[in-house]
Amino acid sequence: MKKVEIVVCIKQVPDTTEVKIDPVKNTLIRDGVPSIVNPFDEYAAEAAIKIKEQYGGKVTVLTMGPPQAVSALRKCLAMGADEAILISDRAFAGADTWATSYSLAKAIEKIGKPDIIFCGKMAIDGDTAQVGPGIAEHLHLPQTTYVQKIREVHEDHLVVERAFEGGFEVIKVQLPAVIAVDKAIGEPRYPSVKGSIKASRMPVSTWSAADIEAPAEKTGLNGSCTQVMQIFTPEVKIQSELLKGETDEQLCNLLIKKLQAAEIV
Repeated sequence: MKKVEIVVCIKQVPDTTEVKIDPVKNTLIRDGVPSIVNPFDEYAAEAAIKIKEQYGGKVTVLTMGPPQAVSALRKCLAMGADEAILISDRAFAGADTWATSYSLAKAIEKIGKPDIIFCGKMAIDGDTAQVGPGIAEHLHLPQTTYVQKIREVHEDHLVVERAFEGGFEVIKVQLPAVIAVDKAIGEPRYPSVKGSIKASRMPVSTWSAADIEAPAEKTGLNGSCTQVMQIFTPEVKIQSELLKGETDEQLCNLLIKKLQAAEIV
């Protein structure tokens, strides 16, 4: 079997446990908020590296973002990826999922013709699960989403398990293809000290919109089909109350009275 050429598309996202919203601008406050590799993308990187280790080949990690997104790429290099590419340009600002997937697809075309393009099933800051399928559409490639296991790897196809509610289905997908993975694909490895040191010294290529031949009318806000008008924190309407009693019977009676008062029972 030939060596497998793989591209992994990742995203640097704010740590959602610490994200706050500007009440005036209705935008996410990113200043001072730590950034991480989108967790689902780490699973994608792990799947790619495992295939490389078993069959040989090359893993290239790709992301679109500001210069600081290099740190996310270096983490994947430390895990075992071979090459990292950042596409960064003011022309990409404000891109929705369609414009983002277009720009990533143009970068993949510049990289060459990979056998597999891995993505996480979604980004935790948007939860749209649209970028992976969008890349497949722009590149006119077959795609499989919610992949939880790579069963077989062949020169011209993969056999994978695709999760759905209550079970899974086994799919044969022709290569090249876009594969969006779920967490069940396998726990990401921790970068070793040696791997981290090596990654810190590895070059990271930075490409502009011109480098990937992405026209201005198809990138950033210009190429976006949607725009975010408002972001807000949903009003919390659920209230809790602690019931106290000396015995289980007292607690049960108190609970029943509360439910009856609320006309639930």
